[in-house]
Amino acid sequence: MFAIVRTGGKQYRVAAGDKIAVEKIDGEAGDTVSLGDILLAGDGGEVKSADGLVVSAEIIAQTRGEKVIVFKKRRRHNYRRRNGHRQSLTLLRILAVGEAKKAAPKKEAAPKAEAAPATEAKAAPAKEAAPKKEAAPKKAAAPKSEAAAEKAAPAKKPAAKKAAPKKDA
Repeated sequence: MFAIVRTGGKQYRVAAGDKIAVEKIDGEAGDTVSLGDILLAGDGGEVKSADGLVVSAEIIAQTRGEKVIVFKKRRRHNYRRRNGHRQSLTLLRILAVGEAKKAAPKKEAAPKAEAAPATEAKAAPAKEAAPKKEAAPKKAAAPKSEAAAEKAAPAKKPAAKKAAPKKDA
């Protein structure tokens, strides 16, 4: 059985066992996602109703596409602009096409979100309970060279300016 699925603004013809690269979908490698926007379904040459169908897929990896160079130029105007772009992609392996059970990565993600604030709350009191160390007085190290000795020596006051002699006119 095959289906035509829309994801990331593009349409893909998929069947069980296919591997496709789509626009980035949230999730980690090994997570299961369901693609619910099915435009058409069929088996061989027959077209079937796409109502209630779900395509389940496993995320293989999060990757990036090839670099695309965008080069703009206007002749005789000394105008050149060069930009590069790499699209973020998700590699999917189609597991099943049909009235499959919806994937449950959302249930797995919820406990992780609840566990994170609990660990932060445990870590915060530990920081406050830690004893504060008093700063020890620093000893001045002996200068290694004469130039360093001059810099380390206390600064002298500048010499007082002498009054200029009066001019006889």
